[in-house]
Amino acid sequence: MSLSLLGRVCAAALPLTLCVACGLARDDAFPGYAEGDYVRLSAPLAGTLTDVHLRRGDQVKAGAPAYVLEQASETAARQEAQSRVGRAEALLADLRKGARSDEVAALQAALREAEAALALSQANLERERKLVADKFISRARLDQVAGALAADRARVEQARARLRLAGTSARSDQVAAAEKEVEAARAQLAQAQWKVDQKAQATPVAGMVSDVAYRAGEWVPAGAAIVTLLPPANIKARFFIPETQLGKIRMGQGAIIACDGCAQPVKARITFVSPEAEYTSPLIYSKENRASLVFMVEATPEPGQAPLHPGQPLTVRTEPKS
Repeated sequence: MSLSLLGRVCAAALPLTLCVACGLARDDAFPGYAEGDYVRLSAPLAGTLTDVHLRRGDQVKAGAPAYVLEQASETAARQEAQSRVGRAEALLADLRKGARSDEVAALQAALREAEAALALSQANLERERKLVADKFISRARLDQVAGALAADRARVEQARARLRLAGTSARSDQVAAAEKEVEAARAQLAQAQWKVDQKAQATPVAGMVSDVAYRAGEWVPAGAAIVTLLPPANIKARFFIPETQLGKIRMGQGAIIACDGCAQPVKARITFVSPEAEYTSPLIYSKENRASLVFMVEATPEPGQAPLHPGQPLTVRTEPKS
């Protein structure tokens, strides 16, 4: 290329270069990209995946069924826990109430029998006393009859005590122990129910299904993410500002996001300013190298704005601080 032709090309390119430089020189516009905070659904228990209700790309609402892991063992454990709760509650109810009507009737009959024996012993004692007074029998015989009378009185008191006890519940310490057994059984049931619930997950938030990592029939380790969601509110713009512009940025400050193909700019708010510098020089900061010091900033689009896509190139322009 001749020097004259080269000169004409440079002359023609100079205005364009200056215009581009002017555009890049704006101190309120920064290049960046869209970033997403994904929600990963995983189960704390391992198992075989039996059913997946979602596909990649689906738009789902919060609470939609996501997937089901085999839960035969957890279901059996829950049924066992339910039986233990029923047994503990029945035992507690039995301790709190008195004896049954048939038991009370038997105790009443035993009391009548003891009272009849006491009455007979009293009559025998009176008769024996007369015989002793008339010296027909010895004093030892009288002592024997008196001992039988005392024993019959004790049996009557014992029968009356049993009858009173039948009308009351068990001792307080027995009832308290039974109440603790009920609490323990209910806690075990809650734990078993929790394990069953963990095997069938629903979407906690609304959003797009970004990925489904497993298929029905595959073994899923505990804690492995099965479904990945991307809620619209979790998409943000990430850009970097030079150290010289850091003082012009504050939390909550407005921003305008532009992208290729966007019908109109997206309004956003600054939600994060990194406290640490990135891409820094290992040298001591000086006026010459501080220009390469940058800080990461994130801006979240306001509700109702056009959706962004993770990885999408963006240009963010900050609004003046109010």
